[in-house]
Amino acid sequence: MAARRRPIWETATRVLRRSLQWRVVAASMALSTLALVGVFGYMSLSVGQNLFETRRDEALVEAVRASGEMQQIFDEAVTATLTSGEVDSLQDRALDAVTGLIASRTSTEYAMLRSDRQGETLLQMNDVQSQAFDTDLLSSELRASVASASDTTPYYQSVRLEQGGGSEPAIVVGTTVDVPLAGRYELYLQTSLQSTQATLGFMQLTMVLGGLALIALIGLITWFVARMVVGPVQQAADSAARIAAGELDVRIPVRGDDEVATLGRSFNDMADSIQVQINELATLSTVQQRFVSDVSHELRTPLTTIKLAGDVLHDRREAFDPVAGRTVELLHTQVERFERLLADLLELSRFDARAAQLEIEPTNLVRLAQGEISALEPLAAERGSELRLVAPGGHFEAEVDPRRIRRILQNLLGNAIDHGEGRPIVVTVDSSSDAAAIAVRDHGVGMTEEEASRVFDRFWRADPSRQRRTGGTGLGLSISRDDAALHGGWIDVWSRPGEGTAFRLTLPRAGARTVVSPIDLPPAEAPPPAEPPARAADEDTASAPIALVDPATRTTTEEVER
Repeated sequence: MAARRRPIWETATRVLRRSLQWRVVAASMALSTLALVGVFGYMSLSVGQNLFETRRDEALVEAVRASGEMQQIFDEAVTATLTSGEVDSLQDRALDAVTGLIASRTSTEYAMLRSDRQGETLLQMNDVQSQAFDTDLLSSELRASVASASDTTPYYQSVRLEQGGGSEPAIVVGTTVDVPLAGRYELYLQTSLQSTQATLGFMQLTMVLGGLALIALIGLITWFVARMVVGPVQQAADSAARIAAGELDVRIPVRGDDEVATLGRSFNDMADSIQVQINELATLSTVQQRFVSDVSHELRTPLTTIKLAGDVLHDRREAFDPVAGRTVELLHTQVERFERLLADLLELSRFDARAAQLEIEPTNLVRLAQGEISALEPLAAERGSELRLVAPGGHFEAEVDPRRIRRILQNLLGNAIDHGEGRPIVVTVDSSSDAAAIAVRDHGVGMTEEEASRVFDRFWRADPSRQRRTGGTGLGLSISRDDAALHGGWIDVWSRPGEGTAFRLTLPRAGARTVVSPIDLPPAEAPPPAEPPARAADEDTASAPIALVDPATRTTTEEVER
């Protein structure tokens, strides 16, 4: 199936949005077009009005001249007629003279009409008009103005002449002629303005073509000017992107002493400073990583000796007096905490050095979560919290590093127990075709938005005064976040003061493109668990496995284990 073509306006909008140079050119051409339309429009109206007024004045003068000449012709014809006594030939002689006079004026049509505002006269002359003159074009207002004129003042009217399926402009000028013995007649001369219209049209076409050429020239000039300014800016942007990608040796070529050259020199100075600082920070980071790694390794030997000695003393604490026994217990607790801290520091040094590796294997996440819950149940019971496991079903097997996932669960459950205020803690495990997810939800003190944004920072604690029962080092959540990122996943948190906290681990499956976590945040509240069946009195109920139904297979985890 052929791809749908993008509309031209969408393509143009996309280009203008992405290119400053094209926006400058488009803006210049648009403003130039508006300016030229205004100027050329005003010029066209002015020139057209001037041409019309010039042609009108010529027609008025011509009409007055023709009226005077015709008046003279009629006067001479009457004098000659009275001398000869042939009054009946007056009309023929006069009309022949008028026809010859008007015909000598090219592109002019005429009509001589008897005025309606006069009475009976001695001589009656017929109306006369040229063949192309249409008396229907004469308005009643024009005829009334001409008939009521007391002298030869001309009046005019603009008309449209229908010619061969088209129309052309024209002007009709009316004046009066007093014919002896015959009374007053109205003389109308019709002059075509087609030549004037053609001149105006040619001028307008010339202005349009010249305007288009001028706009194109303005656009071309703007393109080169914008290129001179935008080019160095684009080069600076490309260089900045390459520096951000790690090419710290990239610099902008500098030519001249203008503002653009000053920008280039400033950019290069900034790049030099950034390169020096990054190199210093990289060196310092390397030294710090090596120091932490070396110190951690060096501390393992004396710590092992101290731990062995402490274990010996701890095993014999009953033989000591109460003060010494309590001291031995504190020593044993702090040595264990020191050992966990040292292990966390070693793990962080591996992450910082990018030396951490995964040991992937197929893992049943439900069974893995069940094992960690069973391991921490005594501690949760001591704090009064109930651990619940909810697995809606489907796709529980995932390719993960089980050691790291267990460590994440241990950290999340430990935090939930410490801050759960003795309320139930729910562990939700679910999966889809694109991802697997584990969520730990407590109903304890919760955190503010600012505290939740810093919860993954190293050595940060929301409430340092709270007593921890899990012996945390302040690095657990930071390591958990790095473990999740090593799997290509992430951990996000939801928390509200007084409502509790929910951490969600999302692990994308191989080949998944758009990953949506199968568990909402916060997870939906699980229904209260059913009462367990009665067991024999001698059965160890504390170590019994959690019976969890998988809706996809309708089997329990107990049956899977058997």
